[in-house]
Amino acid sequence: MGGGAMRGFKAFLLRGNVVDLAIAVVVGVAFTAVVTGFVKDLVTPLIAALGGEPDFSSLHFTINRSKFLYGDFINVVLAFVIVAAVLYFLVVVPYTALIQRSRTEPPPDPTTKKCTECLSDIPKDARRCAFCTSPQVA
Repeated sequence: MGGGAMRGFKAFLLRGNVVDLAIAVVVGVAFTAVVTGFVKDLVTPLIAALGGEPDFSSLHFTINRSKFLYGDFINVVLAFVIVAAVLYFLVVVPYTALIQRSRTEPPPDPTTKKCTECLSDIPKDARRCAFCTSPQVA
């Protein structure tokens, strides 16, 4: 590899979107570990305490001496649903509420006002509305 190729590779690695993507992947993996731990250590035992042991791994059927462990699949599906619910209620709902609260209406244009009769936008200093010709209060 020549010097030009190394410079190009370095420029590629240090581009903003590549670095941002790498950071997002690392944070995503760490966040996945936190959510998985939360579900495994807190949510699943809570479900077990309320409704019995939520472990279906022993469920299976056999065809021609081949064992089909459909109970493991049920466990994985339940874990997915629980993780999705935890993410939705603990991340998506609060984040959406925060975004909605932070959005504000833009301030009204200080160079215009509403006509008292037809509610059209007219210049602030107008004495008559250009649309309905009604006199305006100063």
